Amino acid sequence: MSSQSSQKKLVVKVTAGADAPERCSQAFTVAAVAAASGVEVSLWLTGESSWFALPGRAAEFELPHAAPLPDLIEGIVAGGGSITLCTQCAARRGIEEKDLIEGARIAGAQVFVSEIMADGVQALVY
Repeated sequence: MSSQSSQKKLVVKVTAGADAPERCSQAFTVAAVAAASGVEVSLWLTGESSWFALPGRAAEFELPHAAPLPDLIEGIVAGGGSITLCTQCAARRGIEEKDLIEGARIAGAQVFVSEIMADGVQALVY
């Protein structure tokens, strides 16, 4: 891990999915670019973006002139980033930990708050 990535962390919370495709795509794109740049990335899926924690669902997302979501997710994970699904959002959709894509987890607001309050963290909400 480079010294840059240990000093700065980016937490991105995505609140949109297919209901607001441009906002959703921007969040995944920023997270993937940051991960590729050596920044430690924590991507939080909430609301309609929750569905992208399930295998195959990101591939169903389409937006002209945007990178495919599966490629962006792969870039985030390949860059050492984490993907977290909101506990309440998962429960409302009947999603369990065993259903998730590899490397994803379910966690709640307490974990989110502890991540964003740490030193050297930039949080973005889309």
